[in-house]
Amino acid sequence: MRPSVFFYVTYALCVCLGLLCLLFVTYWSSHWGGGFSWDGSSLQFNWHPVLMVSGLVALYGNAAVVHRVPFTWRQKKHIWKLVHAGLMLLALLLSILGLCAVFDFHRGSHFPDLYPLHSWVGICTVVMFTFQWVLGLAGFLFPCSPLWFRNTLKPAHIWMGKAILILSLTSCISGINEKLFLSLNGSSSEPYNSLPVEAKFANSLGVLIVAFGLVVFGILSKNKWQRPETEGEIVHPLLNKTAHENNEYTAGTHQGATENPEYAGYIPNR
Repeated sequence: MRPSVFFYVTYALCVCLGLLCLLFVTYWSSHWGGGFSWDGSSLQFNWHPVLMVSGLVALYGNAAVVHRVPFTWRQKKHIWKLVHAGLMLLALLLSILGLCAVFDFHRGSHFPDLYPLHSWVGICTVVMFTFQWVLGLAGFLFPCSPLWFRNTLKPAHIWMGKAILILSLTSCISGINEKLFLSLNGSSSEPYNSLPVEAKFANSLGVLIVAFGLVVFGILSKNKWQRPETEGEIVHPLLNKTAHENNEYTAGTHQGATENPEYAGYIPNR
């Protein structure tokens, strides 16, 4: 199965949009926010949007489509399962660190926690993400995981992955909007409704995040861009290796019995 040129164009657009999201959120926090620090001040808060967009949007979205990249199809699927799990773990850790940044800032500035809808959606996203990663680890990477459990888990894993991406986009966009309301309307600078340069830039970041999410969903919705399944990949690689060794042993036993009839009556201790 040869992937179309349209896939390569779409995937390149996905990567470029993800990088643009990272560039925009970093510049926004650095230029208008004053930079970064980890001292409980507003400079520590600036880590929050950067880490959340990096983890829940850019890294999560690219990790979700890594199996669709054609050059991975020529390699063992289990290797790319580990890559997928590793990227998702990194995205989860970045998002947790982003939560630590904002909670630490609230504690130092005596701000209340978890009162806006943005916070509720963000916490639900990270909790669901954690549950999804642990369940995926148990179902798809543990050799002792039974086949029926993996087959049952796969549709739920796919659905939860898409749901987490939707929640991630929602929480990031609502966070951008909330940050603009608080910083612009609560300062002596131009209010948000006058659409100053910072508001235009941050709104553009929101548009980029939406565009990135749409491209990721577009890649995931194309069934012909899925990695082709082969019979040897359906079984867990470690289990498949054991079956292969058993087949070699059985073949060797039959060959020995054919060449030496006395060998046929010998049952080795295993």
